[in-house]
Amino acid sequence: MTILWLLAALQVVAGAVVITRLSRGRERGAPLQRGAPAPAASISIVIPARDEAERIGPLLEALSRTGPAVREILVVDDRSSDGTGDVVARYAAADHRIRLIAGVERTGVWVGKQHALQQGLTEASAPWTLCLDADARPDPALPDALVAAAADRDFDALTAGPRFAVDTTGETLLHPALLATLVYRFGPPSPRPVSSTRTVANGQCLLVPTERFRQAGGWEPVAANMTEDVALARHLVRTGWALGLVDAAPLLVVDMHASAREAWREWGRSLALPGVAPAREQIVDITTLTLTMALPLPMLIVAAWTGSVLLALPSLILLLVRWLFHVALRPTYDSPSAAYWLAPLVDPLAVVRLLWSALRPNRSWRGRTYARSG
Repeated sequence: MTILWLLAALQVVAGAVVITRLSRGRERGAPLQRGAPAPAASISIVIPARDEAERIGPLLEALSRTGPAVREILVVDDRSSDGTGDVVARYAAADHRIRLIAGVERTGVWVGKQHALQQGLTEASAPWTLCLDADARPDPALPDALVAAAADRDFDALTAGPRFAVDTTGETLLHPALLATLVYRFGPPSPRPVSSTRTVANGQCLLVPTERFRQAGGWEPVAANMTEDVALARHLVRTGWALGLVDAAPLLVVDMHASAREAWREWGRSLALPGVAPAREQIVDITTLTLTMALPLPMLIVAAWTGSVLLALPSLILLLVRWLFHVALRPTYDSPSAAYWLAPLVDPLAVVRLLWSALRPNRSWRGRTYARSG
């Protein structure tokens, strides 16, 4: 019983930390909405694409409906083998702003995505550059809204969180649990610029001032990192940039994965922030989430078996917090099935994936395997 009481005491401590982080959601900024258009020709859009023939069409269709603020849409084809270039060429024939850039062979330690983004940044000619992944489904008003948010909130650069499309029951169960591990560790976005290097970012949607970012090296400081978005965010904060994290759910949907199996595999590249978060941070996070997400249900079972209400109390509170958070997270998902409400039951699996991501990070993507970075 001594071990059980020790675990319960540790749950109280870890729970207080998590609740403090989640409570910052009371002051989170309003989600992005349609607003006044940005200045004409003020935005270059850069899309890195490798074997994206099946996913990039809807993105280009949406971007073809953007207003005059978008000067150009640069798709960097990272040596695809599936006809991605042909898809882009069809859209380029209908919209002169869309331009296909044939990616060159990687050199040195560059990971493919950053290498493609760097090539696009070199070609960008507008004051702002918006980087979007091929699985993004933006509202045509998104680019204007991001530039307005940067100006209104005094951000030097900003990254935006989307709504997520989940296609299968398995993904609907797993994805919210995986996402919860991030919010439990870092809290929700704040309306103020990020002030700590202990932060995350979303590389699916990133807005930067073109020339200033180019002069700062662009993606070169994080060239070898598989978790390039968080690595870049922490680098920018360390070097004095006012980085913003905004909620773009009303204007951006992302369909990341086709199945729970794919989600399980691909989250392994980033979940524990390998190569970005120091070992101490990873150990503390894994321990905190084990106590607050993985243990509450087992502890309740043990408490019921021993007949101890006091032993069950920390787990009951943690489960209530988790349920309330899950309700608040619902607008982050685009029409999920009823299985969404069962997602907290797979929290232990999400914590296992976090641990495995730390021990054996996935460094493969689109047929390439990259050496470990420092």
